[in-house]
Amino acid sequence: MRRLLFTISMIFFCMQASAFKQEEILVHSECMSKDVPVTVITPDCYKKGKAFPVVYILHGYSDNNLRWAKDGHVGALADQYDVVVVMPDGAYSSWYFDSPIDPSYKYETFVSKELISHIDAHYKTIADRSARAVTGNSMGGHGALYLSIRHQDVFANVGSMSGGVDIRPFPEKWHIAKRLGTIGEHPENWEKNTVTNMVHLLKPGALNIIFDCGSEDFFYQVNCEFHQKLLDAKIPHDFISRPGGHNWPYWYNSIKYQFLFFSECFRQKVVKS
Repeated sequence: MRRLLFTISMIFFCMQASAFKQEEILVHSECMSKDVPVTVITPDCYKKGKAFPVVYILHGYSDNNLRWAKDGHVGALADQYDVVVVMPDGAYSSWYFDSPIDPSYKYETFVSKELISHIDAHYKTIADRSARAVTGNSMGGHGALYLSIRHQDVFANVGSMSGGVDIRPFPEKWHIAKRLGTIGEHPENWEKNTVTNMVHLLKPGALNIIFDCGSEDFFYQVNCEFHQKLLDAKIPHDFISRPGGHNWPYWYNSIKYQFLFFSECFRQKVVKS
């Protein structure tokens, strides 16, 4: 009997702990003439609330829109902070560019315009940049910074975890050349589409920025250099460095700090819209 009561109590606890709702939708992209899979998580209080901030999470190279829900356990964070979480599919290796050499890859336009418009039209969101955040890991960390810097009218809050903030040292890796052309033939594409070269587009206070990278990560050096560039330009930001590699245990830890950071930004509206 005692064991049965314990089992029932554990089931009840699990049900309470997983009160968020996760759904898989297709969002049509006019610019790419296709439907893009997107995972949306709404918090337990969604039906009772009027409108919610949104955190967009971009996955890394070779993953898809389901990975963060599965391995990042972000549903619990949606409940904890009362936010909507949106995770689009980045087509394995889009790098979230509008590719200058392949018109079938226009993920900058999709995420920053089409996806935002769809989510604001179909969900109870606060349709304002001050209530939007974007973050991601690896390729997605690059994408989050890339999109937010280029679209500061859309996002006020940005994070990156182990992000590829400078792609130039990796010309043969992760299909980047398929999106930009080879660095030998199209060096201008690599120069203007790498995050570390975009600091001049920022003004102090334009974005609330948090990013981190493990000291054993192959992207560690470029993240440290990006941090220094932001310091030199006097751009406020939070940079976290701690032991760790390019893996899910590191990102699962990182995302919790980023949600706390975003929650404070949403509450205080540090960046004016």
